[in-house]
Amino acid sequence: MGKVVGIDLGTTNSVVAVMEGGKPMVIANAEGMRTTPSVVGFSKDGERVVGQMARRQTVLNPQNTFFAIKRFMGRKYAELSPESKRIPYTIRKDEVGNIKIPCPRLNRDFAPEEIAAMILKKLAEDASKYLGEPVTGAVITVPAYFNDSQRQATRDAGRIAGLEVLRILNEPTAASLAYGLDKANNETILVFDLGGGTFDVSILDVGDGVFEVKATSGDTQLGGNDFDKRVVDWLAEQFLEAEGVDLRRDRQALQRLMEAAEKAKIELSAVSVTDINLPFITATEDGPKHLETRLTRSQFEGLCGDLLGRLRTPVKRALRDAGLSPQDIDEVVLVGGSTRMPMVEQIVGAIIGLEPNQNVNPDEVVGVGAAIQAGILAGEFKDVLLLDVTPLSVGLETIGGLMKKLIPRNTTIPVRRSDIFSTSENNQNTVEIHIVQGEREMAADNKSLGRFKLYGIPPAPRGIPQIQVSFDIDANGILQVTALDRTTGREQSITIQGASNLSEGEIKEAIREAEKYADIDRERKERVEKRTRAEALILQSERQLREVALDFGMGFARNHRQRIDRICRELRQSLQEKDDRGIDQAYADLQDALYNLNREVREYYSDDEEDDLFGTIRDIFIGDGDREKERDSYRDRNYSDWEYGRDRSNYGSRSYGQDDYSRQSSRETGYERDRGDYDKRSYGQDNYQDSYGRDSYGKNYGRDREYERDRSDYGRDSRSPYEKKSNRKPPRPTYQDNWDDDDDDWL
Repeated sequence: MGKVVGIDLGTTNSVVAVMEGGKPMVIANAEGMRTTPSVVGFSKDGERVVGQMARRQTVLNPQNTFFAIKRFMGRKYAELSPESKRIPYTIRKDEVGNIKIPCPRLNRDFAPEEIAAMILKKLAEDASKYLGEPVTGAVITVPAYFNDSQRQATRDAGRIAGLEVLRILNEPTAASLAYGLDKANNETILVFDLGGGTFDVSILDVGDGVFEVKATSGDTQLGGNDFDKRVVDWLAEQFLEAEGVDLRRDRQALQRLMEAAEKAKIELSAVSVTDINLPFITATEDGPKHLETRLTRSQFEGLCGDLLGRLRTPVKRALRDAGLSPQDIDEVVLVGGSTRMPMVEQIVGAIIGLEPNQNVNPDEVVGVGAAIQAGILAGEFKDVLLLDVTPLSVGLETIGGLMKKLIPRNTTIPVRRSDIFSTSENNQNTVEIHIVQGEREMAADNKSLGRFKLYGIPPAPRGIPQIQVSFDIDANGILQVTALDRTTGREQSITIQGASNLSEGEIKEAIREAEKYADIDRERKERVEKRTRAEALILQSERQLREVALDFGMGFARNHRQRIDRICRELRQSLQEKDDRGIDQAYADLQDALYNLNREVREYYSDDEEDDLFGTIRDIFIGDGDREKERDSYRDRNYSDWEYGRDRSNYGSRSYGQDDYSRQSSRETGYERDRGDYDKRSYGQDNYQDSYGRDSYGKNYGRDREYERDRSDYGRDSRSPYEKKSNRKPPRPTYQDNWDDDDDDWL
């Protein structure tokens, strides 16, 4: 089995963490960020992008970029409020009332679980690259107030992503794990979790390795995005009044407003006033229009007054359910990026009477807690006991449409409860069990989780048959219901799996689609990498050809150079025509041609080393006196006539700009005998490419050898073996710096 990680699947951002060396650690994504935007987009080429790259295209490609998917998971279209439907991309309902998200770029519809699976897959792949082993399992967090449908939808998203979801963990509970893992003393803590799309409050007793949830409450349709929308409405109303244009009807303008509102909200957490400037937000008959205004913190708090009121209710309800007063709370832990707003900190302090704890990172603490839970399941922590609760009451519909609660909210899970029911009509041989979840008295006002029928009940007067209905909630909060006829022993059960709005067949089809798309993504990635390697090799080849021409002359290895030029043209043409087979062939040919050219250069330097060896032996046998005579005879020659390129038989044979450069002709002049040491002065640098750029003939001879001041002393200043006894071998140039790793490296 592969590695198990903890994943915080957030509305705005997501985090993946893992246990390393007994400690939880957040894993950075491929872009180097510790949090990944929960955004999925499809580019103009149909390529799927996730995270920061998808977020960048939201303005220019709003209909094919999807965010805040978490709010739609496990819900019916009829359950959505008008506010939640006001987004730049399109959502619609299918024939059975489920939510579908059309993607015009691919001409297909996605379920919210499929979009969430793409985010989970991105997180798992980044974690696999970091860990060096595949990630096969995960602990995924959900808001504590998620109902069974939303929890099952999250589990299905993990299955579609190819992960084994070992546990569905409440986000406040995960935060308490991260906060209180090393707490020895017992404390009662309140976790205040305000994320991008959901709000949760949980009260826990923490200490000595035991984490017991006393109560939980929340609002799955309240989060930082709602605060952003208040700013969006304020900006849009101002612009509508001034220009007569409603920016909320334009997808691109709406997306720009949402980004500006989020930025203003973040800035107002640190400053008291911020400027909002959106040039060219729209255009009318009078020309382009710009939006420019200023928002103060007091104005922002005034816009969000009702939202602050919605924050108070779950806190008070959680305290009441736990049987505690604000004075019984020892610590308040803030979770979620939206808790950074000063007005949120103030309202928490006003309700509880404590300053919130700032020792945890609100963006990462849930992911860290999920990793700790993964460590608990893997056996890395032995003395940790986690006792969670069910967030909502579950029961069944009875006669008259009433709801009979079998498991009240805030009951510690796992739990099993049962009750006895009977028939409502004479000789009734079938009963229908309708499972509902919620706090309302009427079943129709609560969330329907599923239905099933128990057949084969013996005919009897109403009220005589005894049917035992059992509700079983596991540690993940997943519900299983069983009905038993105590007379005949007939039994029928149902696991609430269809609550995710996807049938088992649809889930399997989504898994196949995800695998298919993964193969397409892999092929596209390989194709892009192939083009990148080919373009890099062309640039390397052209650069190397220029260097060889400058260092050895245009006549050096002419055949190899002409072949490289021709192959580069063919490779460019194949790249332009997107001919994969032609690219592969030309790429391989270009590698071979470059190898042959580099081999020619190596052979050239091998000849130079032989000349150096013979020169050293000659120095030994000639002696110092003969060297002085030899040097004087060279000095007496008229070196002033040895201008660059004038004497083709002497120094001209060393001309860098001649096409007929030949080592043989140089040797015949007698000057070649000294070339070994001269070459060491020219080429004896740490790197061949840098050598010519810094110490070339036209630059260094003017500085180091005073060539320009006195050409007649050129012979005396040359580093010939007749003048200097030292014959240090030059470092051999490295031609394989950019050479393909498949070939043998050489120095």
